[in-house]
Amino acid sequence: MIYLDNAASAPVLECARKAAEPFLWECCGNPSSIHSEGRRAALALIEAREKCAAAFGAEPEEIVFTSGGTESDNMAVRQAALLGMASGKRLVVASAIEHPAVLNTCRSLENQGFEVRLIGVDGDGYLDMEQARRLITPDTAVVSVMAANNEVGTIQSIRELSALCRERGVLFHTDAVQAAGHIPLDVKNIGCDMMSVSAHKLGGLRGAGLLYIRNGVGLQPLIFGGGQENGLRSGTENTAAIAAMGAAVEYSCKDINRRSERISALRDRLIAGLLDIPGSRLNGGISPRLCGNVNVSFAGVEGESLVLGLDIRGVCASSGSACSSGNELPSHVLRAMGVPEDMLKGSLRLTLSEFNTAGEVESAVRAVRETVKTLRELRGWKG
Repeated sequence: MIYLDNAASAPVLECARKAAEPFLWECCGNPSSIHSEGRRAALALIEAREKCAAAFGAEPEEIVFTSGGTESDNMAVRQAALLGMASGKRLVVASAIEHPAVLNTCRSLENQGFEVRLIGVDGDGYLDMEQARRLITPDTAVVSVMAANNEVGTIQSIRELSALCRERGVLFHTDAVQAAGHIPLDVKNIGCDMMSVSAHKLGGLRGAGLLYIRNGVGLQPLIFGGGQENGLRSGTENTAAIAAMGAAVEYSCKDINRRSERISALRDRLIAGLLDIPGSRLNGGISPRLCGNVNVSFAGVEGESLVLGLDIRGVCASSGSACSSGNELPSHVLRAMGVPEDMLKGSLRLTLSEFNTAGEVESAVRAVRETVKTLRELRGWKG
């Protein structure tokens, strides 16, 4: 099996597995307990928090562990909006290509009296900064724009956007779920107020994530209870997954440039091979783009059928965001980019990791070529 769906969930790193194991089989202590087993679990949380803070240029107390990227996004956008509402701010701004965790949170806020504005993107999937300058006003409670897109891999100018928000007194959140571990991220350099990260996208376990909240932002908790995570996220912490996340973040954020160079070379070979298939189109600009992301549309085929056909041939891929699997509607990301109608439903996302090989890339290209040919013949597509 050739695994090319790393953007959906990456293989668990060996260092992450080793970090988690003691808290799965040996230590059953609750981190809030004062006995030795509890203290051991609490120490694991401290160490993981310090590793994550160091990797992203934050202070340990600015790291709040969550259940994953979706919870982090919900907490950031919703609680920042409610914070702004207290001072009369009822405007929320996001990009049109955000993950559903952000867009659906924005839609829920509309029911609470907020106005939501979406910043458009160009045909390559890059944010329209001129439009952003028009839409973001001082009465904006929060702006949320992802660091890198989960479907087409485009990397946004979040540092520039953060500066614009700071100039206008607006809180800025970035969803870095796809970017973390793949591009350098320093919250001080970016200037963001909040940043979301998910463990399983960079080699950790599913069920853990974090939200960086800059000191002084003053968010209220989304979940109430025992007051864990400095009172911002109650509930007994997932010690094993958090310990694994600390190890995965520490590993993934080291030597990023070296790993990215190798993965980018594989990505470019994959793109070249796929674009050699007639009736194909690359979705998203090539630079800046995540090193492992390839998104190509094929005329005359449907993405779900293509994914299933590839699975039969031993290749794991997706037709878009794994979080929207089963949704028959065309990708909102591709639609926002203005992708032609005949290409909207025929998209294929292949995402690489450092563990993929050149041989796997060549095999994947052959499998895609064969699958596209078969599906087109079944539909009687003439091109």
